Amino acid sequence: MLLVFQILLVVTSLLLLLLVLLHKGKGGGLSDMFGGGVSTSLGGSSIAEKNLDRITVAVGVFWGACIVAASLLGQA
Repeated sequence: MLLVFQILLVVTSLLLLLLVLLHKGKGGGLSDMFGGGVSTSLGGSSIAEKNLDRITVAVGVFWGACIVAASLLGQA
């Protein structure tokens, strides 16, 4: 079971790294390649950027849960 959480930890770490790199920085970013440049007049940030934020937070929470689970299983 520990091996499963370690594999999930590696996969979510790489996915989290990719998602953070896709975010828009000060001078644009990789997210502009995937429709990040299309913005709404009301929000200030695009729908794609908001969805990217939500996905990044969800993967980050899952990543943290994998760390806790692997740590608890590793102590046993």
